[in-house]
Amino acid sequence: MNVYNEAHNLAKAIKECDELKQYLELKKQIDTNEDLSKAIADFQSKQMEYQLAQMSGKEPDDEMTNSIQELYGILMRDPKAAEYMQAEMSFSVMMNDVYKILGEAISN
Repeated sequence: MNVYNEAHNLAKAIKECDELKQYLELKKQIDTNEDLSKAIADFQSKQMEYQLAQMSGKEPDDEMTNSIQELYGILMRDPKAAEYMQAEMSFSVMMNDVYKILGEAISN
């Protein structure tokens, strides 16, 4: 078995999977709406800050938590934003599962 060939097969399978296709199609639609695209980017940036704070052992303050929750609530009221964020999450879960499978193969 050639590991590089299998890696290329995995890359092709990911490129052809429904999760990625749906995510990319919705991203293209979101990118045409500057305000919505900016709002999602702002939410994701704040969410990343929040997660980094947690990972470094800091407890995010209430203001940060409330800001993220408020932005999330606003975005979820927009059907296209909600659909996009769900597609992004589905793709992310699939990729995390792939990383987990690879990690388990290496550690066994």
